[in-house]
Order: sequence, then C-alpha cells, then structure tokens
Amino acid sequence: MTTPTADTSQSRTARVAGLMYLLAIPLAIFAEFYVPTQLIVYNNAAETARSIMAHERLFRLGIASNLLVFAVDVVLITALYVVLKRVNQNLALLATFWRLIETAVLVVITLNDFDVLRVLSGADYLRVIEIDHLQALAGLSIGAHGAGYNVGLLFAGLGSTVFCYLWWKSGYIPKALAGLGVFSSFLLATRTFAVIIFPDLADMVTVVYYGGPIFIFELTMGFWLVLRGLRSYRTAELEKISA
Repeated sequence: MTTPTADTSQSRTARVAGLMYLLAIPLAIFAEFYVPTQLIVYNNAAETARSIMAHERLFRLGIASNLLVFAVDVVLITALYVVLKRVNQNLALLATFWRLIETAVLVVITLNDFDVLRVLSGADYLRVIEIDHLQALAGLSIGAHGAGYNVGLLFAGLGSTVFCYLWWKSGYIPKALAGLGVFSSFLLATRTFAVIIFPDLADMVTVVYYGGPIFIFELTMGFWLVLRGLRSYRTAELEKISA
C-alpha cells in the first residue's frame, strides 16, 4: 500500500509534469514553426541567408526558445519517471532514457543554428570564401537541424509511447486519454522512422497528420494534470483490478 504522504508527493509531481507540458508547447511552436516560416525560404539559400541576417534577433530568439524547451523537457521527463516508476520501474527507466536521448540530440543540433550565424556573420576570416558558398554552407546547417530534429522525434515517440502505456496501466488518468497518448506517440515514432527509409513519405504524411494527435494529447494532458491531478491511488487500483 502507498502511504498518504507518498501519494500526495506523487500527485504534486504529476502537476509539475502537467505544467511542463504547457510550458514546452508554446516555446516549441515558436522555435520550430513560427521562426522557420518567417525566415526560411525553401530551396533558396541566398534568400534564406538574407532573411536570417535581416532578422537576426528573431533567429536568436528561436535558438533561445529551443534551449528553454530542452530544459523544460528534462524536468518533464524526471517528473514522469517519478510518477510512473511505481507502475513498472524498468519500463519507466527505458522511457526515460529514450526521452533523454531525444533531448541530448536536440541540444546538439542547436549548434548548427549557431553555425548558421557564424557563417553569415561577415567576419574577416570568411572573406576568402565567396558569398554564394557561404550561403550554401548556411543552408547545409539549416538542413542538418531538420535531419537531427527528426532523429530526436523518433526517440521522443518511442519514449512517449512507453510512458503513455504506463499511464494506461496505472489508471491515474482516464484510459481514453492514455490510449490517445499511446496512439499518437507510436504514430510519431513510426512516421519518423519510415521517412528515414522512404523519404517521399514526408510529403504525404505531413506534420498535420503525425503532429496533430500528439499536440492534442500533450495539451490535454497538461491541462488534466494541472487542473485535475492524479486519480486517487485507491481509484486507480480498483480500475486495474476490474480490468
């Protein structure tokens, strides 16, 4: 049996996880959707370079937002592990490590964004390189960011699938919500992995299809944990017994 004190601590940690979901979503949307749509001209490295240098502050805000997202994600992952390790510690550890791999990959690819600024800075040591070559190098760094982000999404989907399975087994949240999490997380992982092998799928299965469900789940999950918290330990146990 879980003591009342431990149960209260677990509920508080779950609310922290919910708050982290809600904090990460707007920051990620700003960094990975708003900023690129404002600055990146696809298939035109020269225009993209000019746009970035004309709005360097916005580009830097995108970098800063991503770094905040990654910091928030570490808190989220830790909170999820603390809440769900009682369901199955081994699976909770597996999910935690997958999500930490995701975060580490995404932190590393942020260095490519700094490379873009460095290449386009106009520093004296770069004047020996023709401007169109510099613009092409910046384009390569931007492309590397996108490729690395997809790798991160693969591990995000894997880790989230396992965490959501543990939510479903725990009974701490409605099974319908946990089921949506399992489905949307697995969809994210499988789509990302499939695109590595079949890149043409990226044009057919766009972000609306694989990103929409996980966005709805994480937004709903954030509000649920913050506003409702965990179901009582006794309620969760009764659900597991009846299942």
